[in-house]
Amino acid sequence: MKYTESQLEKSFIHLLKEEGYEYTNGKDVVRALHQEVLIREDLSNFLLSRYPDLEAIELETLINELAYQPASNLYDSNKYIGKLLADGLIFKRNNPSKKDLHIRYIDIDVNSLLTTNRFKIVNQLEIQGKELRIPDLILYINGIPVVVFEFKTTIEEEITIYDAYKQLSIRYRRDIPELMKYNAFCIISDGVNNKAGSLFAPYDFFYGWHKITGEEKKALTGIHTATSIVHGMLNKQRLCDILHHFILFPDTSKKEEKILCRYPQYYASRKLSNTFVCRQFSVQSAFCSLRKNL
Repeated sequence: MKYTESQLEKSFIHLLKEEGYEYTNGKDVVRALHQEVLIREDLSNFLLSRYPDLEAIELETLINELAYQPASNLYDSNKYIGKLLADGLIFKRNNPSKKDLHIRYIDIDVNSLLTTNRFKIVNQLEIQGKELRIPDLILYINGIPVVVFEFKTTIEEEITIYDAYKQLSIRYRRDIPELMKYNAFCIISDGVNNKAGSLFAPYDFFYGWHKITGEEKKALTGIHTATSIVHGMLNKQRLCDILHHFILFPDTSKKEEKILCRYPQYYASRKLSNTFVCRQFSVQSAFCSLRKNL
């Protein structure tokens, strides 16, 4: 079965809304300029909800820490912003009598992230850079564009999913680096093939996400991988986990290199981590029980 780009876009929006994402048309996003890609209102609201005693100038400083990273040096800015999103920063207050704050731009706490973060998808957002570009779909967390989608129809035989990759890695990178400096990873789709990868990765390192929970006996294939990549990889808790723990910029690499986990690595790592936590809990419980009986 073959799909138009419009059908693919609508299908992904539907799946993401099922996952609890808020949908906004790009024409309705409030921006001062068409070059702007941050949704400042969402970011401001998140920061003030988490750190309510921030002064107005402090709030502006925190937003500008992201906004003013130079898009001209895309890899270094993307690496810096990636670290901010994963680890946050220590923020010195204007008033020296106040303690430094550990600022996070995304809440990664599994107990609160679903209620504190604002998850949004935006389609057809016009972005003016070296050329006017209109990404098919952008996924935002707290006003920060962390995932960019590109869809390509297979109705025209000469068009393939590789053309979606080239659109992101060549044209968007060249023409709208202001968007791509925030990018955690990209998703490309022709309906049958649905893959995720780093902006700096070769096409061969874009992979499907073939399981939703990791517990399935069989991996999903074909058109069903649109479902697994959305409900699996883009599940809100799992996405925040990936942003925090599963994107790597190698320190020793001399190339522009950024590594995004594949689904077998993610689920294996999480299973190992959960096993370790359970064993640690069992040891602690046994130790507490022993102390009570002494």
